[in-house]
Amino acid sequence: MEKKDVFKVLANETRLQILQWLKNPEVHFPSQGIDTARVGVCVGDIQKKTGLAQSTVSHYLSMLETAGLVISTRQGQSTYYRRNEEAFSEFASVVANEL
Repeated sequence: MEKKDVFKVLANETRLQILQWLKNPEVHFPSQGIDTARVGVCVGDIQKKTGLAQSTVSHYLSMLETAGLVISTRQGQSTYYRRNEEAFSEFASVVANEL
């Protein structure tokens, strides 16, 4: 995880909102019918909630994944995203100890 990449990704309000939704997916995406905490949330549901174009949301999720903040899982034709809590712990440690 590159610190500068994480800060760059976190500098966007929509990407921050997506991370907040993924922190409690069962609250923000209750009608998925799957274990959202374990599997993640379908990119289509994230796109609907943001109201942005699918390509924009996919790009944002790709950036979050590249920074290590989310993990994607492919199931059939759908891609699901969940937070990488280990990366958040690591980043919090970096902030607490280095900045």
